[in-house]
Amino acid sequence: MKSAFRNAVALRTLPHYHFINPHFHSLPRFSVAAVSSPPSSLVSPSKPETFRFRRRSSPLRVRYSSMTGGETDAPASMEKQFEDFRVKLDEAGSLRERIRAVVNEIESITRLMHASLLHVHQSRPLSEVLEKPKAQVDGLKELYGRLAEVLCECPGEYYRFHNDWRSETQTVVSLLAFMHWLETGKLLMHTEAEEKLGMNQAEFALDIEDYLIGEHSDECHIY
Repeated sequence: MKSAFRNAVALRTLPHYHFINPHFHSLPRFSVAAVSSPPSSLVSPSKPETFRFRRRSSPLRVRYSSMTGGETDAPASMEKQFEDFRVKLDEAGSLRERIRAVVNEIESITRLMHASLLHVHQSRPLSEVLEKPKAQVDGLKELYGRLAEVLCECPGEYYRFHNDWRSETQTVVSLLAFMHWLETGKLLMHTEAEEKLGMNQAEFALDIEDYLIGEHSDECHIY
């Protein structure tokens, strides 16, 4: 009787899963400390390595230093470049002033020629009307010769300063073409205009556009 009671009490105090798995006592036992701590062979006893990042020089900085000979030479090099640029600007400005001085004289002659040609609408002989304008052609040829001498100092830069005299040249071509038509009744050719002005050189010739614009504006005088 007593042994049966003890067996019943022992069975009641066992955990619930003991009845689910009858081989509970045969399962392997693991130590919590053994699982939670890694093996000593996997843990390095040395001090953890610290990484240091080396600062790399910029490629642009290296390239600039190699081109200029170092960072200390850069200001001197830039200063020299600006000085050279200033000298070129001064030279171009001086050349342009000399060109404008010649162009102003050309403009004065064209005003005299235009004033004389206005008499063609009056009852005057044609020879008398053309006398004064024709006398100014030699002066124009001399001025364009001076202009060519100035431009010879900067060969290959004809169109760099072309705008300084193109408008006046178109007016000159217009007046010459009108005078030529009054005398011959024909159109003034490009080569003839170059010959009259002395602009038949390799480095200093009459621009074809200036010639065509001058011929076109001449129509307002004819009609």
